[in-house]
Amino acid sequence: MSFGREVKRRLKAVVAPVIFLSLVGYFGWNAVQGERGLVAYTERERLLAQALADQAKAQAEVEAWERRVSGLRSRHIDADALDERARAMLNLADPSEIIVPYAPADRLF
Repeated sequence: MSFGREVKRRLKAVVAPVIFLSLVGYFGWNAVQGERGLVAYTERERLLAQALADQAKAQAEVEAWERRVSGLRSRHIDADALDERARAMLNLADPSEIIVPYAPADRLF
């Protein structure tokens, strides 16, 4: 009979720490691996840095196109830019110009 009481007493002494340790383990695992844990946080930071770099690249491209198009606006027409675009679109050249043909692989447009 004393053996049964000893087992019960030790079992009662072990149950509470096991429950609390399992709760600590559960919340610890979620703090690191969970949906909002440290691993997910570093992944979100990496994605944010990549998105900011893409945004900066896109903004630079937009600014370059705005500079290029600003010369063709009706208020301020840049004669050289207009002449360049007209010649490129119509495939024409001035008789006084020297034309250097490129190989198909060397063409820019």
